[in-house]
Amino acid sequence: MKLRTAVFFGITWLVLVSLTFAAQNDINFRQDVFTAGQDGYHTYRIPAMVITNQGTVLVFCEGRKISASDAGNIDLLLKRSENGGRDWSEQIVVHEEQGDAAITIGNPCPIIERDSNNIHLLFTRNNKSLFYTKSVDDGLTWSSPNEISKILKDFDYPLVRCGTGPVHGIQMKNGRLIATIWVNDCEVKDKEKNPTKSRYQAGIIYSDDSGVTWKTGGLAPANLNRLNECTVVERLDGSLLLNMRAYHSGFRAISTSPNGGITWSKPILDKNLPCPTCQASMIHASGSEILFLNPAASKEGKFLGASRRNLTLRLSLDEGRTWSHNRVINQGAAGYSDLAITDKGGILCLFENGVKNYREKISIVEVNRAWLVAN
Repeated sequence: MKLRTAVFFGITWLVLVSLTFAAQNDINFRQDVFTAGQDGYHTYRIPAMVITNQGTVLVFCEGRKISASDAGNIDLLLKRSENGGRDWSEQIVVHEEQGDAAITIGNPCPIIERDSNNIHLLFTRNNKSLFYTKSVDDGLTWSSPNEISKILKDFDYPLVRCGTGPVHGIQMKNGRLIATIWVNDCEVKDKEKNPTKSRYQAGIIYSDDSGVTWKTGGLAPANLNRLNECTVVERLDGSLLLNMRAYHSGFRAISTSPNGGITWSKPILDKNLPCPTCQASMIHASGSEILFLNPAASKEGKFLGASRRNLTLRLSLDEGRTWSHNRVINQGAAGYSDLAITDKGGILCLFENGVKNYREKISIVEVNRAWLVAN
């Protein structure tokens, strides 16, 4: 009997080791891209990622010079990888202003244009002004930023602050470039004076001429509490699915547009997507498959970031209507994220994370679809 028990547990152990080894093989690599305190910056936050038509992985973020604060001396940075995210270039300053001045450059929203050398990038200054720049040399250099803030007057909204993304934008099948955006009707110091549902709203801006001009689309109706920081995909029928951060709701909110982002349905909470008040990312994979990445906790902590943990990758087989598969990418502290898919089908997950808090570093992991659907 003792021999049978020993054999049984021995076989069980071998099976578990085998399964664990197989799972680890499907996690292709993990690499830190930006680490707090290195290369001249106190903190790196707000990552965004795209893969260029030449196969180069571009990772953008905010380089916060003297503190982790959302405002202050903050520069827009970039690193490039020509081997799928395993090795990285020195960081490139895409834009900064006036040296040590307390000017916040951030909220990166990059867009890859098909059949072109154009890489488009939207960002903001002090969450007040909207800018556009582009690269035609695979992200090595960038054009002088062009301020396009005047288009924001076309929103039917008493705008005081705004932010693009922060996540990659998309190009629709018809060629339209889409960047997500949020708008806010008060200064940060006044945010609790009149906490109405319309305090924030989320929507898109777009370009139909390869970035030469930009226009405002629509804002999702304000029937849910303070919607902002959104991510978008195009469905097979040409409609858009917008996925939004919803303050203190415990879940993500979604809305759809049948007309390229000009009008949006009333947002609803997706109870299959638990989320603390945090940014998230979404990308069209192939066919009717969509990927979604966020810290999957539905309860708020004692402070805003306390429940930003358990970064979870999800797969929908029906264009975001249900989410059939999920795996935890990072069990500890994790925050903002972005997604990209390599030409070989590898899923790149870029995310804030750390041991004590999620602001310690920005890392990248590559996993396989087989690993994701095995759970």
